Amino acid sequence: MSAPLHPVLGEVTARIAARSADTRAAYLELVASRRPPSFARKRMADSNLAHVAAACPAHDKAMMLGGGWPNIGIVTAYNDMLSAHQPFERFPELIRAAARTAGATAQVAGGVPAMCDGVTQGAQGMELSLLSRDVIAMGAAVALSHDAFDAALYLGVCDKIVPGLVIAALRFGWLPALFTPAGPMPSGLPNPEKARIRQLFAEGKVDRAALLQAESESYHAPGTCTFYGTANSNQMLMEMLGLHLPGAAFVPPNTPLRDALTRAATVRAAAIHAQGSDYRPVGPMIDARAIVNAIVGLMATGGSTNHALHIPAMANAAGLVVTWDDFADLSRVTPLMCRVYPNGAADVNHFHAAGGMAFVVRELIAAGLVHADVETVAGPGLARYAQEPGLDGETLVWRPGATQSGDREIVREVADPFDAEGGLKLLSGPLGRAIVKTSAVKPQHRTVEAPARVFDSQDDLLAAFKTGELDRDVVCVVRFQGPRANGMPELHKMTPALASLQDRGFKVALVTDGRMSGASGKIPAAIHVTPEAVCGGALARLQDGDVIRLDCAAGGLEVKVDPAAFAARAPAAPGPAPTRGLGREMFSMLRLHATDAEAGGSVFGAFD
Repeated sequence: MSAPLHPVLGEVTARIAARSADTRAAYLELVASRRPPSFARKRMADSNLAHVAAACPAHDKAMMLGGGWPNIGIVTAYNDMLSAHQPFERFPELIRAAARTAGATAQVAGGVPAMCDGVTQGAQGMELSLLSRDVIAMGAAVALSHDAFDAALYLGVCDKIVPGLVIAALRFGWLPALFTPAGPMPSGLPNPEKARIRQLFAEGKVDRAALLQAESESYHAPGTCTFYGTANSNQMLMEMLGLHLPGAAFVPPNTPLRDALTRAATVRAAAIHAQGSDYRPVGPMIDARAIVNAIVGLMATGGSTNHALHIPAMANAAGLVVTWDDFADLSRVTPLMCRVYPNGAADVNHFHAAGGMAFVVRELIAAGLVHADVETVAGPGLARYAQEPGLDGETLVWRPGATQSGDREIVREVADPFDAEGGLKLLSGPLGRAIVKTSAVKPQHRTVEAPARVFDSQDDLLAAFKTGELDRDVVCVVRFQGPRANGMPELHKMTPALASLQDRGFKVALVTDGRMSGASGKIPAAIHVTPEAVCGGALARLQDGDVIRLDCAAGGLEVKVDPAAFAARAPAAPGPAPTRGLGREMFSMLRLHATDAEAGGSVFGAFD
């Protein structure tokens, strides 16, 4: 039973719809104009269709050339270097076989790149990470540009991959779209122990062999990393947006239940095409209500700060304009229900066992904190996602999810949360607008006022840490790290050093126009500062010794310098950052045309 919708949700939804009226109308007009009048193969010239069917098995070729079956396009992020995407190697054959049983065919339409921030963390390749989201969106568009499909399955899990695939799915919004994940790896070394070893290594107290052993025990099998970073926040969002089959997010790979969910997603895709009786194109489905539900899910679970970039970018693809004010207002009324690492000791497997997404959705519906009346790939209503999948023999079934938390140190009821507000805060002031993740920061550390130490790279900060220069109360500023400066790499490499300073009793904070990890830790970090320094933002005028106040409670980001004197300073220029090597020169046009962080750091603006 759901309560009436919380008035703040109604207000935020209404203003997104009003702000987006023109762009959303233009988007929906495009989607409606592209509604397929017949199966894709029947619209193709014979020679074009012959190319599509040439390599198919005999049965599929016969159905493709002469039958009336829907054809499902698979867009896959498979590679076997990354644990999260390695399980997708098996999926195409599972999907093709399931399609035949449902009176459909299925083909791999194309692959998209999938890079791992865990591999590139602190390295030059990280400068391509955020920009890869838009490359993935364009790659998926190329795959679907053959116009040979009646529905699409998207195989992706990690940080930029899922948002990129969602952007593409929405730009092909007349097609039904189902997201088909791989699931998390088994739990390994506990995440707090991994963090402890990282911090000891940063302090020089353990050697590299100990660090490598800890990391290998943490990341040890096929599947998604088990902490609640961007990859697993993606999976939460796909549930809240209704793009998964219910409960698909956190089922482990290479298990009978995961295979059953993959087959069921295929059967569902074969049932919701335009020539059937239950046409469910993704474009109209992802409306302002769905986007608000996604933001609420992010706040309730303490999800990744990267989604302050990705949700606006995904919304833009559907003609919806979202701002950080929307995030802030929803965070203010959404209780923090979950403690999953880095916000607690548990990993996503523990979260799933304790009730997981079905419990969270059930509680949010009951409290009137989500729009329960949205459309989903599974059918009308978000209540379907308060169910969880299981096997009855070999048959996939859905049962009501947990009505009580299995572990209240991991997930709690709306009425008794870990915090009355969500996990993200908006900061604003003379230094700009920024996001801070408070869910992993203890209350006593959420306000810091201290002299600034200004750096133009994370490597310079780490060098200063090693010499003891930062052994004091300090607000570390790392600037020229935004989308237009160098592609906005994650700066998670600094986290162990800054955590070490905090543990020694110093007041420590970070202010940056760059990103932190989806696993941002216990240091208050004002990130995504916009305008970024390279575009004339205030960070370019900061000097060592300027007193900065970061106040999570009041939402302030201030510099204690006379405003006139501060404005009179000449902005610093970025140092000679290398722009070649590892393909960085190939991304110069993306950097040049990137929007600011609040608009998603994307080359794509709102639909026009």
